[in-house]
Amino acid sequence: MADAVVRGKIAAALRPDNDVFEGEDYTAAFVLLQETDVDILLLGLPLPSGGVSECVELLQRLDGSEIDTLVIVLSEDPKRSSALKVIEAGSYDYFILPIDMEVLRMLIARGIEKLLIQRENRILREEIRRKDSLGDLIGSTDAMRHLFSSIQRMARSDANVVIRGESGTGKELVARALHDQGPRRSKPFIGVNCAALPESLMEAELFGYERGAFTGAVATKEGRIELAEEGTLFLDEIATLTPPLQSKLLRVLEERALTRLGGKKAIKLNFRLVSATNENLEEMAKQGRFREDLYYRIHVVPIFVPPLRERSDDVPLLVDYFIQVYCAANQLPKRQVTNDALAALQSYRWPGNVRELSNVVQRLVLMTDGIKITLKDLPPNIAQNVPNSATGVAWLPADGIDLNEEIEAYERKWVKAALEQAKESKAEAARLLRIDKNRMNYLCRKHKL
Repeated sequence: MADAVVRGKIAAALRPDNDVFEGEDYTAAFVLLQETDVDILLLGLPLPSGGVSECVELLQRLDGSEIDTLVIVLSEDPKRSSALKVIEAGSYDYFILPIDMEVLRMLIARGIEKLLIQRENRILREEIRRKDSLGDLIGSTDAMRHLFSSIQRMARSDANVVIRGESGTGKELVARALHDQGPRRSKPFIGVNCAALPESLMEAELFGYERGAFTGAVATKEGRIELAEEGTLFLDEIATLTPPLQSKLLRVLEERALTRLGGKKAIKLNFRLVSATNENLEEMAKQGRFREDLYYRIHVVPIFVPPLRERSDDVPLLVDYFIQVYCAANQLPKRQVTNDALAALQSYRWPGNVRELSNVVQRLVLMTDGIKITLKDLPPNIAQNVPNSATGVAWLPADGIDLNEEIEAYERKWVKAALEQAKESKAEAARLLRIDKNRMNYLCRKHKL
């Protein structure tokens, strides 16, 4: 700060509760931040080393670095334009002198609170990336590890991919992981929900249009397909495309070119197509509701995303992740889930899959008063799913169950647990389950363990 007297007063006022470092110019500030972990930088404007432009330059350098510091600019300049310039450059706030120390202390405290949340979220993301994850996909079960392996293999290819799975399983996250893990990662990822717009608007959205192509087309507009040039085009819910749009998309894929609505010139294209659907495309093609030639063109490689009920062992991991995310986002202390509540969450069938789980956890974080989330805090339709071992009473949902499927899942769970406890020794696992080795070998083949 240029005024050493003002700088000294601020430092003296803050020093009893903080470690305070002082510097005279922008160069000293940048050197200090490179050498020392600083939470908040109070940056004077102007300094002997420069005015607004130099301040903006320093903020931009900090924004492009790994320095983890929030900047508050202190200035006697009341002009709104100056404040906007430094805030757009990355300043957390713009404080107009003279100093009101109580207001400044409150601003610093609020900044540190925000910084801690940012750091917690970053640490969480890094932890999740290191273990049991790929991109934003999370899971440690065999089903998810197989999915991760499929994504990593296919990311290196340019082949068209169809992602199959129920609503809420994370098909768009799979598409983004395919893009981010592949050679097109630095190019655009353009997503389109094919069910979001009527046919007339969807055609313009996908293929673009020239000025005057229709009423309201006052300027030329590139379509989503063009915007994906050299990158990835993700068509979600592709089964909802109408037959005319299916035909136009097929032509684009065959010719690797398109013509905008109202245009005459063919535009050459280079993009990778990734599609997603929760429909049975094969059956739709047989019934004539989806073009068979388009089906074979887009369905070069299918990737299947498992529903959450088939990977219930991932529920505790997902619950913990969502709790941390929503507690941090709402500045709340981390919630803890009791064993019986977690057992109910794990036993629930999750028809809405991971999306439903995320919404439920968010609601629990916001609506639970205490630190612990208990069985009584859960929605009734989930709370009644406490396993028999916890309640002693069998519970049957109103729409019934698939008994064979439930028995298979329970059998696989115990065989897997026995193998893990026996450190993959089938003979020892058979002893733990009180079965002979032949049956153990059969169960391992049956459940692909």
